[in-house]
Amino acid sequence: MTTARDLLIAVMGEAPDRPAERGEVSLALAGAELADLLAAGVVTLGGDQGDRIVPGPPTGTGDPLLDEAAASLTAEAPYEAVGDWLWRRGRDLASAYVAALEADGHVRRQRRSWTFRPGRPVLTDPDGRLRSNEPVLAALVTAVRTGDEGNAEAAAPGVADDAVDTVLAAVNGAVMELEALRQRRAIEQSAFDNIWRGD
Repeated sequence: MTTARDLLIAVMGEAPDRPAERGEVSLALAGAELADLLAAGVVTLGGDQGDRIVPGPPTGTGDPLLDEAAASLTAEAPYEAVGDWLWRRGRDLASAYVAALEADGHVRRQRRSWTFRPGRPVLTDPDGRLRSNEPVLAALVTAVRTGDEGNAEAAAPGVADDAVDTVLAAVNGAVMELEALRQRRAIEQSAFDNIWRGD
């Protein structure tokens, strides 16, 4: 199982009564994919800042979503920055992984008797959820909860790979940026509502 699949299982099992925001999950899933591509030698990081994703020769990973991620990489210099790729690849990525886990039988939809719409996705075996202390996975789970907890820590104790540290820092930065964007929109909407109410 890939880090991204493990991440989604961990996040879904961590607080079923308090689902994580889909945007944060999608950004972290893109970071998990990049960490796995680095570990497999499919990509390296280069460029002046060491944050450009440099693809190597095409190599199958054995996971369809990870292969899709590899195929989506910019193949020509100056290549794409990690942060930019997280936003592009992360768009609706949580939905793709929920569908993949559902197809594999790890996730099912809760039934709703009063509507034809599908229910919220839940783990089929909540007691068997991942309990890994793997540092990259732990750092990504923390990043998903950054917006909820106001935790801007980008450190990942136990990660001895500078490239992976770069990815984790970019995930944290993107999650914080997403939360700031949400807050700004909420303030703008509140101001707009006040104008219409005459406040």
